[in-house]
Amino acid sequence: MTLSNHRLEQLEKAFSGLKQEFAKRNPLSLKASQEAARALPGGNTRSVLFYEPFPLTMVSGQGAEVRDLDGHTYIDFVGEFSAGLYGHSDPIIKQAIIEALECGIVLAAPNVLEARLAEAVQARFPSMERLRFCNSGTEANILALVTARQVTGRSKILVFDGAYHGGVLVFSKGGNPINIPFDYVIAPYNDYEATRSLIQAHKDDLACVIVEPILGAAGNIPAERSFLEMLREETAKVGALLIFDEVKTSRCGAGGIQGQIGLTPDLTTLGKYLGGGLSSGAFGGRADIMDRFDPHRPDAFRHAGTFNNNVCSMAAGLAGLTRVFTPERADAFLVECEAFRVRLNDEMVARKVPLRFTGQGSLFTMHLSPNGIRTAADVTPTSRRVGQFFHMYALLNGVAIASRGDFYQSLPMTDAHRQTLRNVLVSFVDEYAELLKALVDQEIRAAA
Repeated sequence: MTLSNHRLEQLEKAFSGLKQEFAKRNPLSLKASQEAARALPGGNTRSVLFYEPFPLTMVSGQGAEVRDLDGHTYIDFVGEFSAGLYGHSDPIIKQAIIEALECGIVLAAPNVLEARLAEAVQARFPSMERLRFCNSGTEANILALVTARQVTGRSKILVFDGAYHGGVLVFSKGGNPINIPFDYVIAPYNDYEATRSLIQAHKDDLACVIVEPILGAAGNIPAERSFLEMLREETAKVGALLIFDEVKTSRCGAGGIQGQIGLTPDLTTLGKYLGGGLSSGAFGGRADIMDRFDPHRPDAFRHAGTFNNNVCSMAAGLAGLTRVFTPERADAFLVECEAFRVRLNDEMVARKVPLRFTGQGSLFTMHLSPNGIRTAADVTPTSRRVGQFFHMYALLNGVAIASRGDFYQSLPMTDAHRQTLRNVLVSFVDEYAELLKALVDQEIRAAA
């Protein structure tokens, strides 16, 4: 038996033991999953929430904690994959939703909230000179892409390996068979020369480049500032639009990543937390582009959507941006969350354990690596498996993270919540450090 097989078998044996313990502790969640399968394929309606042996069924949430069907309480570092910025029970947002409900829903008309929320978004993201609401980040990205194609009269879209721009815009592991069949050009993230060459090679028919400033589903991999600046420069040269997908990263400080680095894309997309925890999204950008949606124009683009301006999302989003996640709070939250991420990395270095936490501020991912992660290709299958392994270990110790090893912090989190995560991580490392080191050493030798 090779060392590689031996170590991987060790990992799988330990993982199997954790899953058996998980199943014993959660019989009601198992039953709920089995019953749900009578109507839902696999008992599931969101693929990302599935994990083996079965996902927990949650019944309530309060602040930064959630409770499952079997009565266990967890610190919630899943954070609804960044949509749960406000936690589960913010009183200001709750009251805003109640007041909206009392005034009536499905009004089939402009309401008093949508323009106010649009102005709040515009103030935070000045590149969004005009914007329109929709129902999700997925919708926002689809609408931005079709807008770019129509405005430029071109068909090709440059995306990045490992990117996720919505359920039908997935570019990891060779893509998604149910992706929208646009004409895609796929470039390696953070690779300057390869990306520049692809932009030049397709310049005559390139409608846009869409980029996540932090490559989320691939492992929260930050783009290098100069890489984003290169994209801005090269798209301008060839007349293609630059789209920033800040569905997640718009929570990284008051103005998102574009605000941090002072870069102005042609279009920006938002979603996740935008509706205060309810369904919402937005796309917007240069006035000359977005004014193509002005219905006063005889050639206006038609953009419908029954729930684009639904009063509950508008009310919750407005309360969130103007009274809870204010610009000052957004900047302070970024600083405190980034300090925690850096402390975790420093502790792993001090313990000589090859785990690193890549991302920024309140969103980051665990990677099995002694060095930094720059591209989706740097994330090995073994690293992903270790993230899943820790996910199960953490659940058994009262901490919920995303099953792929992602962590998302929320505004109601306290230092005590973060310390609990740190303690669970240290216990994990103390128990499995030798195995983690051996797995990395083997991968390094195999790559040499």
